[in-house]
Parts: sequence; structure tokens; C-alpha cells
Amino acid sequence: MGQFDSIRPYNDDEVPAVLARLLADKSFLEILTQFRFPRLASSCSWLLKPLIAFLLRRAAKGINNVATLQDKVERYVDRIIDHATDGVTYSGVERLTAGSAYLLLANHRDIVMDPAFVNYAVYHAGLPTPRIAIGDNLLQKPFVSDLMRLNKSFIVHRSLSGRREKLAAFQLLSAYINHSIRTDQQSIWIAQAEGRAKDGDDRTDSAILKMLHMSRKSEPFAEVIAGLNLTPVSISYEYDPCDQAKARELYIRATTGSYEKAPGEDDSSIARGITGYKGRVHVSFAAPIDTPFEDSKQLAALVDKKILAGYRLFPAHYLAYEMWSERDPALTVPRATELFAAPELATAQAQWQKRLAACPAEQRPFLVLQYANPVRNQYRLTASPPSP
Repeated sequence: MGQFDSIRPYNDDEVPAVLARLLADKSFLEILTQFRFPRLASSCSWLLKPLIAFLLRRAAKGINNVATLQDKVERYVDRIIDHATDGVTYSGVERLTAGSAYLLLANHRDIVMDPAFVNYAVYHAGLPTPRIAIGDNLLQKPFVSDLMRLNKSFIVHRSLSGRREKLAAFQLLSAYINHSIRTDQQSIWIAQAEGRAKDGDDRTDSAILKMLHMSRKSEPFAEVIAGLNLTPVSISYEYDPCDQAKARELYIRATTGSYEKAPGEDDSSIARGITGYKGRVHVSFAAPIDTPFEDSKQLAALVDKKILAGYRLFPAHYLAYEMWSERDPALTVPRATELFAAPELATAQAQWQKRLAACPAEQRPFLVLQYANPVRNQYRLTASPPSP
């Protein structure tokens, strides 16, 4: 057994056996049946499951390695872009060069689509797609783990409770990320903090950066990071399909002090994030960080600046900021009418009002917060004096 077998993605020679296991998994077929035929699944499951299995076997024919699988996945991402967005744009992807591997450190809004859109940009640039970090809290069912590891995902153990177990898991994760980039020459995608930024306040957790150094503690921190080609990535959604659910969670946390997820809630978030309307989407790749820094906290601040600077603000962000009770009076933020053409703004106002109307009044401030925070953060950045 290899050092990283418990967390790494599947290799090419494992693909046929894993696909066969998935095609025989009753839970997997049940989920797909409910997703594809939501109205008929309960009454006609006995008929639809064999149909789904047949269609899957036909789609999987000839897939015997990860690259071929990703060619198939790319077609589905094309459909998502066509049906659930008003277009996806990219900037900075030309900074990634063939033959180099990168640590793509990104803000995090959507469980599946964040890395999917990054993958899509890299794939169409003709470069190998990155390996994707995914928390084990999302892998409660064996078929989910199989699906993700087939698509170049590796496991981050977040559900461990013991201090020793956590330390060992982070040590292994650190070693794997370093091995992937330095030895395998395979890029890595990982979020800047654990979990999604549900309030729209994108911040890099310095603990993530410290973890990268854990397996190479005998070397200076700055040298270790330099060897990973740390590249900040900003992912901007005009509209978040999960914004109502996030507003509800934030409201419950604020009023009760805690929030308990319902069974299957993560699955629902994944489905809504994939199929829900996103408006326009933009992904920005900054240049790999080569600015001097002393420690993980200073590096986290540098990453934040890069991610916030690359974030694209859409009309809805400005509309939310204008009605936000926590606007920063020290900032000069233009109104949406000053920045966007009348037809574009009218469309955005109609969509924004629709989202506000769908949100219970008591939860509405937490919906506004999600869209307003990026405006405040970006304008605070531009208002700050330049770094020496």
C-alpha cells in the first residue's frame, strides 16, 4: 500500500473497476433516478433504474483512464454553462505554463462548481487539470467518494476529533500536496479556508498555509511556499444559487448561536449549486506569489489582496451594498447607476428584487450581506495605501 492511497485520486488502472462498482451501486442509481426524473422517481423507480443503468453503461463505454473520463465530464460542464449561466469568462489563465505545477488557492462559494469552473479554464487552455481537495464530510456515501476520486479529487479529513489523528491527517495532506506538485508535477486546487464563505467575506485561513509547511518543517517557510507556485484564484458568481439557503443558515446561527444541518442538506446544496441559475461567472488567475513574506499570517494577507483584487463585481453586488445597513462610511463606492448601462442594470434590478422577494423578511439582511461584503472588501483594498 502506498503512502497516499487512503486520500489520493484513483489511478488510470483503477478506473474500469471503480466504474463497474458505481454502475452496480443501488444508492447511486437511486440518486440519479431522482435527479433525472424527479416527478416519476417515487412511482416508477423499478422501471427507471434499469434505464439509468443502461444509459450509464453506454456513456462509460471506452472509458479506461482519467483523461477520457474528464473528456466526458467536460461535455456536461458545457451543458451546465449553457443552461445555468449567462456565460463564463476567464482572465490570467495564460499565466499558467505547460510543464509547471501550481497550488491554486481559491475563494470558495460553491461545493462542486468552484473547482469545476477552474478545471474548465485549465482544460481549455490545453493544460492538465488540477487535483481537487474535497472534505470527507461530503463523502458520506461510498459512491460519492468513488465519483470524486475518479475525477482527480483527493480527500481532506475534517471529521476527525482526536488531536493526534488530526495532526497525522494534516501531516499526510501536507506531504501529498508537496509530492503532487514537486514530484508528480500535478497542480492542486484547494479552498483558501475550510467550508464556503457563506457571508461573502473571502478570507484566507493562515492554518491552511501552515499545513503546507508541516511535512517540510526543516526548510524555511518562504522557500517551501515558493516551491509550490502558490497562485491565488478568484471565482465570482453574479448570483449564487444557494444564496437563500445560506441566508437561512446565517440567520439561524445569529439568532440561536448554532446551526445543525439536516440529513441530505449537503447533497441538496451540491444539486442546487450545479443546476441553479448563476448569471455571469468570472474566474481570475493571479500570478504566482513571489512577493517577500515572513510568516503564514503575512502570506494570508497577500493572498487576500490578490483574491479580492481579482473578484469581479456585478450590478447585484452594488445594489446590495446600496441597501446594506453596515456600509462603510469611510469608503467612496459609486452607485450602480454610475457603473452599468441602463438595460444591464434594469435586468439586474429585476433579478435582485425577485431574490429579495423569495427571502423571508427576517433573513433578508443575510442575503444582502452575501452580495455586499465583496464590494466593501474590494473598495477597502483600493482605498488602502500601497504596500512598501
